[in-house]
Amino acid sequence: MGRPLKIRDLTAEVPVVQGGMGVGVSLSGLAGNVAKCGGIGIISTAQIGYQEPEFDERPIECNLRAIAKQVRQAKAIAQGGIVGVNIMVATKKYGEYVRAAVEAGADLIISGAGLPTTLPALAGQSGAKIAPIVSSVKSASVICKLWDRKYQRCPDMVVIEGPKAGGHLGFTLEELEHMDEKAYEEEIKGIIALVRQYSEKYQYQIPVVVAGGVYEGKDLGHALALGADGVQAATRFVTTWECDASEAYKQAYLKAGKGDIQIVKSPVGMPGRAIRNEFIDRSEQGALRPQGGFRCHQCLEKCNQKDIPYCITDALINAVKGDLAHGLIFCGANAWRSTHMEHVPEIMAEFAKV
Repeated sequence: MGRPLKIRDLTAEVPVVQGGMGVGVSLSGLAGNVAKCGGIGIISTAQIGYQEPEFDERPIECNLRAIAKQVRQAKAIAQGGIVGVNIMVATKKYGEYVRAAVEAGADLIISGAGLPTTLPALAGQSGAKIAPIVSSVKSASVICKLWDRKYQRCPDMVVIEGPKAGGHLGFTLEELEHMDEKAYEEEIKGIIALVRQYSEKYQYQIPVVVAGGVYEGKDLGHALALGADGVQAATRFVTTWECDASEAYKQAYLKAGKGDIQIVKSPVGMPGRAIRNEFIDRSEQGALRPQGGFRCHQCLEKCNQKDIPYCITDALINAVKGDLAHGLIFCGANAWRSTHMEHVPEIMAEFAKV
């Protein structure tokens, strides 16, 4: 068994963080079971309250309430395991979401989709560990330098998210088209070297985990060989019995071939990776915009309704509920490798052997 992943006073016996997947794909069921098996279970807070009856009328209140509920449920399943949340910086009322997660007792807050410049102040002295998601030496340097100067602290963990990740990606379309895997490994090594400088300054070994395209045990071995302390994996956990998505959503992964996975332009202006379906076809034809516009679900800070082809919240909620014809099915680059349903303990046992 490989070395455990240590984040200050937290120890994950298996150095695997289950990546946060929204909307509603990684909630308490998945996160709690990963944590129970010695990994770190992560709940996505993106529109987390979508199942609440008054979500359409009061989305933010429902989301804040659901954060507490889902963290509590996950911790009950985890039986002492580590449960965290993923909160996108681009979220409207970002600060309120972080405070809700802290109050709920989340062990760890992972934050990307923008640089989490204010996260140390929002988490305060709560004991919740904080981890930025970065994709380049430049972004890692900006966040470490800023936290050091403004808050006199370093990240408790750093997540490096590469170009093979699922959902919204921290790269331009051009970068994704010309990204060389070996070249990106040099970027990973550069980020690790930068983080080590702050480890020395703060006399604390900041763990670095690699994400994007991590699917099996050998991917963990490869990340450790590059100098990382663990990995973040998401796509592999979608086709588990414990995953919180609908059966139809999981079947879309099981049926997808390599050629069905593509980069799409999200309404929020970032490229994303998804499984091609009828919904994407209609989106490319410009056939999704309703007359009279969209009901706003208060999801993202920067969303210009008159310019978007469809509502990202509606598209992701439809997908997770199983209405795939009207849904966007986000996935990682390796989703086509899913061939059968698995249980979380089987996957965690595979990673534990590395």
